[in-house]
Amino acid sequence: MLSDTTNRRLNALGKISEQGKRINGLFRLMENLSLWEQAYVNIYSNKGAMTKGVDGSTLDGFSNERAGNIIKLLKGGRYRFKPSRRIYIPKANGKMRPLGIPSADDKLVQEVMRIILEKIYEPIFSQSSHGFRPGRSCHTALDFIKRCWTGVKWIIDMDIQGFFDNIDHEILIKLLMKRIDDRRFIGLIKTMLKAGYLEDWKYHGTYSGTPQGGIISPILANIYLHELDEFMEHLISKFNRGKRRQDNPEYQHYTYMIRKLRKKYESLKKDEAEGQLAAIRKAIRSYDKIRKELPAFNPYDPNYRRLTYCRYADDFLIGVIGSKEDSRKVMDAVRDFIRTELNLSISEEKSGIRHSKEKTRFLGYDLSMYSGERIVKTTRRGWHTTARSLAEKIELSIPKEKLLKFCHSKGYGNYDRFQMVHRPELLNLSDSEIITIYNAELRGLANYYVLAAGAKSALGKLQGIWRGSFLKTLANKHRSSVTKIARRLKCSPGDYRVTEVRNGKIRTVRLFRLKDLQGYPKRYSTVDSTPNTTQYRIVYSELARRIRAQQCEYCGRSGGHLEVHLISRLKSVQDGSEAWQRLMYERQRKTLILCLDCHQQLHRGTLPNRKLSWQE
Repeated sequence: MLSDTTNRRLNALGKISEQGKRINGLFRLMENLSLWEQAYVNIYSNKGAMTKGVDGSTLDGFSNERAGNIIKLLKGGRYRFKPSRRIYIPKANGKMRPLGIPSADDKLVQEVMRIILEKIYEPIFSQSSHGFRPGRSCHTALDFIKRCWTGVKWIIDMDIQGFFDNIDHEILIKLLMKRIDDRRFIGLIKTMLKAGYLEDWKYHGTYSGTPQGGIISPILANIYLHELDEFMEHLISKFNRGKRRQDNPEYQHYTYMIRKLRKKYESLKKDEAEGQLAAIRKAIRSYDKIRKELPAFNPYDPNYRRLTYCRYADDFLIGVIGSKEDSRKVMDAVRDFIRTELNLSISEEKSGIRHSKEKTRFLGYDLSMYSGERIVKTTRRGWHTTARSLAEKIELSIPKEKLLKFCHSKGYGNYDRFQMVHRPELLNLSDSEIITIYNAELRGLANYYVLAAGAKSALGKLQGIWRGSFLKTLANKHRSSVTKIARRLKCSPGDYRVTEVRNGKIRTVRLFRLKDLQGYPKRYSTVDSTPNTTQYRIVYSELARRIRAQQCEYCGRSGGHLEVHLISRLKSVQDGSEAWQRLMYERQRKTLILCLDCHQQLHRGTLPNRKLSWQE
């Protein structure tokens, strides 16, 4: 375990940072073995944990000895970051995005540095920043805009050109040195940034940018753009003006006329002058119809201005309550700051100023201003009137092209024509596997778009094609008709279930239904703050506890050199005949703590298939 002194030092980093003091002793913190165990626990389950770097290594085989050797090399100044292996993945616009895959040891070093940097910077990061932060996500960014951007007239959409590839190393190091007074720690980050990459086995140096795919890259990007967040806070304080908008004189005029007519109506009711009363009611309806089209306050009041800002990684939006000229000045100021202070450029073709009633794309949603109305009954004198239920609120909607593209990419059929097709690539799977795949696909999309207005209705057409494709796939597999398959699986209207027997147990999987989709939980107090769960000690997961138990989970040997055997997917050992495969699958673990002999025999394929009688 960490000593109390080391624990207090680790957890005090944020407090020191909040006080504006520079922090030292970070390199010494990296010498603690417990941090490396925690780093491995954090990243072993990542999708790329078993992806090989340029040296062919993976996160399989982690041990205290392996971490201790890295610490020894770091202390002696002999650790060298290896070039990342560059691959390309497709982007949404059809282009290719470069990814850098570090070696396994480099991933561990980066994660240890990331843990320390997060302790330093998380307490001082802006509330407007939502990307790559604990407790924050695309949903928190979108929900913040939905709740807080009331009355916004103009939306400034700005796109930083090639952000991750163009981060200036010198500026980044200067920004780090504003908070960190540890030359060895800063030097380690420098060497990591300059490690370069291999593409087609040809070395390329890196003179700017951080590799997308690197574990430490997201927090370095947030540190870099924290300067933009602070600039925006300063700009907002200068821009904001006035406590409330001026009343709209025209709106107030019709309100006065309606009030005057109602007063007259009340006085004439006693005389039962029905003809005059009907004329007054008609005049009131006429004035009220005109008033509905008018804002109650002056939307372009020159003495009332507001600026709002939201950022997710390098994507950010600025909302303006003011004139379009005000928006242009704000956009020019932000562009100049990004160019002069951050040495980055704005993509002019992807940036612009839109009226809030026009749709703006942000994080896969369409944003636009919306006002609604509803009838309410006033208690005073029994009059009925109308009031806006939504007064210039931001509405989130699902872009149709996103649904069309999703339908096409998954192979459900033709979205526009509502035609379903079966998926040949799934025919060799079991029925439960097929329904699980279909469920995961639509549930993932639906959960992401749960914030959209009328999300269930908007996704209804896709759900129909998706369900039809599922039934057609099963019908094609069993050489039956869709009608017979639907009749066999249907339990109630809209409820389909697959039941199968596996290992003597009955397993039932229910087809996902949009009606079961739950709304986004609004737990702002917990989402927008990072709870301090490590005040005096580090909380270890089950894996860290198993590593520290110093016992081979296969042969039961205690002590000696132990390593973590890691697999990429539990499915790979689901039907395995080896004892170690059954052990991992029955315990639903992707890891197995093995002594060196057992681990080497496992990789050679000579591990004895013994009966496991011991219990954990």
